[in-house]
Amino acid sequence: MLVIGLTGSIGMGKSTVAEMFRKAGVAVCDADQIVHTLYEGKAVQPIEAAFPGTTKDGKVDREKLSAALLAKPIGFKTLEEIVHPLAHAAEGEFLRQQSKRGAKMAVIESPLLIEVDTANRVDVIVVVSASPEAQRERVLARPGMTPEKLDTLLARQLIDSEKRRRADYVVDTNGSLEDTNARIVALVAELAKRPAQAYKAHWS
Repeated sequence: MLVIGLTGSIGMGKSTVAEMFRKAGVAVCDADQIVHTLYEGKAVQPIEAAFPGTTKDGKVDREKLSAALLAKPIGFKTLEEIVHPLAHAAEGEFLRQQSKRGAKMAVIESPLLIEVDTANRVDVIVVVSASPEAQRERVLARPGMTPEKLDTLLARQLIDSEKRRRADYVVDTNGSLEDTNARIVALVAELAKRPAQAYKAHWS
């Protein structure tokens, strides 16, 4: 089974591309959904211990946690040390389930795929990219987003040019949704020809 790493900085269109992979018949492990689940389960207690007052009713309060991180960005490293091992375990379980179902390929979608070194555990890296202007416009249109918060988030991520350099494939989302979808359909066909090694080496 081919393991595809899908990544890209905030606002580049990664979630849209992930949905296109699904429509093309490829299962996707959604990093945001994993974190959402962890914030209501296994990560709650250690996050409360590290960031007192950021949980409520047995769940992580995202607004309070975000405020704590913005006030003290060094806390991002602590949060990553809590969340990433749990997320990695969930990704492994997802891949094992897909392998049992006989899937020929599966996608691990993660905004920090390269930054947290998961890139070494996938067969190919697909980077979603767009212009800086499109990125800022998309992100700042999100509820509760501010230029300051965006800058803090971007500071944690590799710059787009470096991600593109590390990519095996780049999906440019500056064009229409139709153009992007056509790119994904063609890419899935191309990926079906790639040799698969990562799953047996790192996940099975």
